Amino acid sequence: MTAISPETTALVLVDLQNDFLHPEGAYGRAGQTSPAIAALPARLRPVADAVRAAGGWIVSTHFTLVPGKGGDPFISPHLKALRPFLGKGDFAPGSFGHALVDELQPADLTVEKVAFSAFYQSRLDWVLRRAGVNTLVFAGIVTNGGVASTLRDAHVRDYHCLLLRDGCAAFSDDTHEVAVEALSGIARIETCSSFMSMMSDKGD
Repeated sequence: MTAISPETTALVLVDLQNDFLHPEGAYGRAGQTSPAIAALPARLRPVADAVRAAGGWIVSTHFTLVPGKGGDPFISPHLKALRPFLGKGDFAPGSFGHALVDELQPADLTVEKVAFSAFYQSRLDWVLRRAGVNTLVFAGIVTNGGVASTLRDAHVRDYHCLLLRDGCAAFSDDTHEVAVEALSGIARIETCSSFMSMMSDKGD
């Protein structure tokens, strides 16, 4: 892929939600964060602005804990073991914690997700096709989880994929770098700066 058409390009913001990033969110209250993750909203805001200015799409995926009876969420066993602090009200649809962080709003399209990949049992592919999007630029958290899984699913659906190396993060820098290298065979790797230059050229 040598050229990008903004009208058919979407910046996919993977799980950049208050419950992950805001100090009053579920992870913040539990002390679960990292400097690399905390830095993402400020770094990605100008990227999102560049995409908007060029006429591209902003797509936000939202990790969701679906409430069951009494509001207690369905939590998969592996997640419950990994993040035992998660509970009622966390990542609940329509809640503060479920929402995209303020710095990156608004999104043109939002999609709930219940697994690592935002394509799994969701409407993501449907809305992207209806919007005429064929190129996806990935940013968000975590590089080795939601970002990698969604990007791989996009690849097998024949989307052109770019990954912003400094626009995503994991809880470990080493884990992040390994994931980026693993994805380099199916995605074009760019920095936020280089991608913004591409969008600026298209917007002129």
